[in-house]
Amino acid sequence: MSNGQWYPPEWPDRIRALAAGELTAVAPRRAATVLLLRGTGTGGGTGGDTSTGGGTGTEVHMLRRRTSMAFAGGAYAYPGGAVDPRDEHPVRWAGPTPGDWAARLGVATPAEAQAIVCAAVRETYEEAGVLLAGPTPDSVVGDTTGDAWEAARAALVARELSFAEFLDGRDLVLRSDLLGAWARWITPEFEPRRYDTWFFVAALPTGQRTRNASTEADRTVWISPAEAAAGYDRGELLMMPPTIATLRTLAAYGTPLAALEAARDQDLTPVLAQARLEGDEVVLSWPGHDEFTKHVPGAPTGGAV
Repeated sequence: MSNGQWYPPEWPDRIRALAAGELTAVAPRRAATVLLLRGTGTGGGTGGDTSTGGGTGTEVHMLRRRTSMAFAGGAYAYPGGAVDPRDEHPVRWAGPTPGDWAARLGVATPAEAQAIVCAAVRETYEEAGVLLAGPTPDSVVGDTTGDAWEAARAALVARELSFAEFLDGRDLVLRSDLLGAWARWITPEFEPRRYDTWFFVAALPTGQRTRNASTEADRTVWISPAEAAAGYDRGELLMMPPTIATLRTLAAYGTPLAALEAARDQDLTPVLAQARLEGDEVVLSWPGHDEFTKHVPGAPTGGAV
């Protein structure tokens, strides 16, 4: 492998089985993930005025999934996870309405859109300790450390507490205006675990700090998108196609503010891998992303690449 593209060895056999009608595609679960950004110069946090500062560069928060994980073990990713059905429960809300978000995200109802946005905010708190919410519609929590916060975060992770209950218990408003929708990717049909995932960008709020709060990660880093992409190109950082693709598009924006403004115009057409057989060769591609195309020759012998 000349780069860090995550490519499970069982994929070719699964693709052949799907083509032969021996494998049934599972329905993808909805999910959300957040590219949390900070400025590297004079600023980069988000205060009560939702300003993202005027830093001279941008870094993104990434975590490395434990090698023991069944899905994408060892790969670098962003905080995120599946939508909890309770994410549709009513919450105090600031920013674009759930109806506005439904139009932007391409879903049928405001409730569905709210669930996706809530999942993005909830998972960022669960996995990075960063909370995009505040006591008023124009403020953000400045500190999420301490025993009480940690107990509540652990209850969220264990699904003993819904996100609506968590926010209500602290009289907090969810700040949907601090998120920008960036991309949408769907796990290939031949994968046993599938997700329909919306990628968002957000700036690190002033006063808050990231930490490795996830049991699924063994390392977290702040890194510039260009540096992370270079590590992938050298084969040093393992990533799934959606991760490296979003990094490449993010690298064009020098500040968190620039990225958030650019999010308004990002294409959210779902990207779904396509697999076909050409003779005995498996050809795997992602529409619009030629760099990820794979040609796997030979008979099914365990899927070695």
